[in-house]
This record gives sequence, structure tokens and C-alpha cells, in this order.
Amino acid sequence: MDNMIDTTRHGRSMLALLTVLLVLVTVSNAAVGSADISAFTAAKITYMGILEGTQNTLSRFVPSVGQSPVWDSLSITKTWQTKHEIIVLKSRIPRVVLAGLVGAALSTAGCAMQGLLKNPMADPYIIGMSSGASLGASLAMLVGLHLQATAFVFSVLTILLVYNISKVGRSVPTDTLLLAGIAVGSFLSAFTSFLVYINESRDHVIFWMMGSFANPSWEKVGVSGIMIIAGIILLYRHAWSLNVMLLGEEQAQYLGVNIEWVKKYVLVLASLITGAAVAVSGIIGFVGLIIPHITRIIVGPDHRILFPTSTITGSIFLILCDTISRIIIPPENLPVGIITAMFGAPFFIYLLRKRRKTIYA
Repeated sequence: MDNMIDTTRHGRSMLALLTVLLVLVTVSNAAVGSADISAFTAAKITYMGILEGTQNTLSRFVPSVGQSPVWDSLSITKTWQTKHEIIVLKSRIPRVVLAGLVGAALSTAGCAMQGLLKNPMADPYIIGMSSGASLGASLAMLVGLHLQATAFVFSVLTILLVYNISKVGRSVPTDTLLLAGIAVGSFLSAFTSFLVYINESRDHVIFWMMGSFANPSWEKVGVSGIMIIAGIILLYRHAWSLNVMLLGEEQAQYLGVNIEWVKKYVLVLASLITGAAVAVSGIIGFVGLIIPHITRIIVGPDHRILFPTSTITGSIFLILCDTISRIIIPPENLPVGIITAMFGAPFFIYLLRKRRKTIYA
């Protein structure tokens, strides 16, 4: 009992620390770019942007609050150039927020996949979700369909296909599900490559497929953010079920968990947030593989703590990777998928070697 309380306290302390770190990373990375804007100035611009946005929203819906004199006392004097304000609020902050949302989505989906399949090598990229979403997004760009909606639909269809291929009777063996995901993902990647080849603006599509936040906007943040945040919150509700399933499917059924229903529900929600992420960023691999595995080592396997820890850590990780992609070859912006692959591929090899030693030990 004391050990459980200590673990919970440790997890909450980590969450608090990571939340502070996320705020610092967000503000500091808003200062990174070709225009010379200090982190302090970026922080002040961000603060005033949030303040004015909140006041305008309240003025529209609750005029008595939005027009209160208290807002004047909270504001600060503008000592920065107007062009710097435009750069920070219209370009850098949307980009950082978008990277944070995508990182949160991919790491949370990966955490759910690893918990569901009880396999540290499972993530949206490997199990085929990202490939399905990528195929949908490529098709949308070719024929003019809604990008986010098409990516989500194809992501869900992919996981349903993988699920049915893996089904043996009324159950779905987790190892079979993982292998089917790899096979279907490879197959869909071939179709995606074909669509890219016949697309007249293939250079744009190829750059998008490498994973990039080069064209951020508040519209992208709004559309993807709603789907990602809603999906993450709904996944959090199944933390207890995933904890019980770690004990074994028979034990989970004895404790009242509907195993097959939980599998379908978690897979659909993971598809939702993966599709929303891929639609605005392209394919960014290995985030859902690295982050949940590392956070599990730090805070333990309890999904009540592991889920939010993975979410915040994934945001921090992808924001930092995006920053590296912007400064490594200035003034060019490297696709962020290249940076995550540089971290992820060696880590995946490490997991394979560790798993092989466990099998043959």
C-alpha cells in the first residue's frame, strides 16, 4: 500500500515537472527562427495574445465580464515591433502548438497500443494506422477531399481491416494483430507511393510525407486539436481496463472487463487521434514507440499516470525535434520526420536486441 502511494506521488511530481517544462519549451521555442526575437519578448507577446483572445471571446459571449476594467490592469505595455507580434502569434506559436498536439497524439496512441498489445514495439506507425491515414491524406490532396476527415476515415478503416485479418474465432491474438498491422501498413504504403507518383504537385506531397510543420495555422490547430484532445480524454477513461488487462485476459474478464469491446474502442480512439495528427503533419514515425517506453520506465506501468505522462513528454519531444529541424541547416526547414527517425530507428534496434535476449535467455 505504501509503495502504491509512493508511486502515485512520484507520478504526480513528474506530471507537475513535465507541465512546467512544457510551458518553458513552448515559450522558448517561439523565439527560434530567422527573425531575432528574444525568448522574453516572445513570452510577453504570447501572454498578451492569450489575454486579448480571452477578453475578445468573453466580450462576445459575456459582455459584462469581457468589458471589465480589470483587463486593463492585467495588460502590459507593448514594447515590441508589430512585425514581431505577427511572426510570433501567426507563425511560431501555431507551429509550436501544432507540434505539441501531434506529439501528444502519437505518444498517447502509442501508449494505448503498447498497453493493449502488451508489446513495447507497438505504435501507430508500426501497426499500420499512420500508413492508412497517410493514404487517405494523399488521396484527399489528389482529388480535393477534406484532409482531416479523409485521413481519419482511412485510419479507422485500416485498423478495422487489421483487426478482422487478425481475428481467430471471437478473439484477436495480440501478436497476430501486430504482424497484420505491419503487413497491411506496407501494402498501403505502396498505394500511397503510387498516388504520390501520379500527383502533379508530388514535391509538396513528398515533403509532407516526411513529416513537417512548415505551414502552420490556427485553423489547423483548431480542427486537429478538437479531435486529438477529445480522443486523448476518452482514452484516459480506459486506463483502469488497460491496467487490468496487463494481468492477463482471463483475469481481466474475471474482473468484469469486456476484452474485445475494449480492444475495439481503444483501437478506434487511437485511429482518431493518429488520423488527426497525420492529416496536419504527415508521417512522423517512432514518437509513439520511444516516448511511452521511456515514460513507462520512469513512472511505471499504471496507465492512470502513464497516459498523461506520455502525452506531455510526447509534446515536449516533438517540439524539440521540430526546433532541431529548423536550426540544423538554416535557413532551410528539415522535415521533422527525419529527426524523429534518427532517434527512433536506433531505439527500435535496441528494443529488438533486448527482446531477443529475453526470448533466448
